[in-house]
Amino acid sequence: MKANRILAFTTLFLLTGASLAAQDTATMNLKDCMRYAVEHSTKVRVQDANNRDAQIDRRDAILAAFTPQVNGSTYAYSNFGRSIDPETNTYSRTTSFHNGYSLSAGMYLFNGFQAVNNLKITKTAQMMGLSQAQQTEDQICLATMEAYCNVLYYTELEKALQGQVATAEKAVQLATRQEELGQKSHADVVQMQSDLAERQYQLTTCRNNLNNALITLKDVMFWPIETPLKIDESLSQLPNPPVPFGRGNFDSLTTWTENVSQLVDFAKNNMPSVLLAEGTMKNARLALKTARWQLLPTLALYGGWSSSYFTYPGMEGYVPTPYFDQIKNNGGEYVQLSLSIPIFDRLSAHSNIARKKNAFDRAQAEYEQTLQTVEAEVRRAIADRDGAADALRQAEAHAALQQEAYALNGKRFEQGLISSIEYQTASNTYLNALAEQMNSRLQYFIKNSVVTYYGGTPYIQQ
Repeated sequence: MKANRILAFTTLFLLTGASLAAQDTATMNLKDCMRYAVEHSTKVRVQDANNRDAQIDRRDAILAAFTPQVNGSTYAYSNFGRSIDPETNTYSRTTSFHNGYSLSAGMYLFNGFQAVNNLKITKTAQMMGLSQAQQTEDQICLATMEAYCNVLYYTELEKALQGQVATAEKAVQLATRQEELGQKSHADVVQMQSDLAERQYQLTTCRNNLNNALITLKDVMFWPIETPLKIDESLSQLPNPPVPFGRGNFDSLTTWTENVSQLVDFAKNNMPSVLLAEGTMKNARLALKTARWQLLPTLALYGGWSSSYFTYPGMEGYVPTPYFDQIKNNGGEYVQLSLSIPIFDRLSAHSNIARKKNAFDRAQAEYEQTLQTVEAEVRRAIADRDGAADALRQAEAHAALQQEAYALNGKRFEQGLISSIEYQTASNTYLNALAEQMNSRLQYFIKNSVVTYYGGTPYIQQ
């Protein structure tokens, strides 16, 4: 039996270790990184707490508008000196014991529509909280995308540089052999060794940049810095660029402008930043209305009940009235209607109105500025995306031509038809073309994602 338990424990341990190892080596693509970043972000946690506060404010506003405030109290004390007898209303020096209860309730019937406006303000604030949460998630996803693309860029550049280093090493070996055969001079060999050293330096620098980019990605994702992070390092997961919007898909500039206008209108009505600015303006307007209504009288209704019990402990011949009979007999109720008329409050109400008006003017100006900013961002994003698509096509064509030229120059160098300096120049040109192609591909992907985001698709859903 003991041997079976040991075998079962060993099997469980091996399976658990295998599952953990599989989890540690799991490859995460861009969407996986975005989801992890959103789920573990401290900014999202802070915003969730703010949204819960907004829900509490909404609940309090509803209760304040439709329910009265109820208070209850009780007291008990013993009097050892002179006191008034509740039965005879005369002074007495006999020790007495008193116990009382009260229950009261009250609510405003009219207070300048403050309760109604508070309901509207809290509802708008709750919706603003949701927009703020969406904006926070979108910002995290965009930052994750940029950091992820930086890792991809340096990963692909490292692969290209590794190939360049391997080619340079072979070139040095070939040049050394040709020097021995008298086909190359020592200067050519030194030049090839210099080219190899430069490629190795570039590779080391690229690896350092890759490590920094990976740390940045972990930081954005709130991933443990010391824990390995394995991502999908292939560029195949990124989409190929379509025909630029407004250039190849449409016959006229007018049609293109109309589609851009539709995208701008959609962004103005749906972007979280616009919804936040609009909500702030609405709440400022409601606060201004509430401040103006405070110049009117307020009307409130109150009601309550109270009762008491007393006795003279230790008095000879005194028979107290039973407790519940006293509570019943001494009970009293009241109903109060209160009208409060503001006459002079040292102009504090007028000062409050002036401040609320200034707050509304600021909120209105910020809303208009947000609309202008969003329109400029949308049009700039479209222009950047279309320019990035053209740059990507040119970079791909240039890289293809440079690859062919580099291969031809390699053969010519082996045949001794070109110098080592010319071969190094061709190698540098090809490497720069590869780097520019990768950079253009990633830049287009990011800029195209931004335009798609303005069209209503969150980054994490693209």
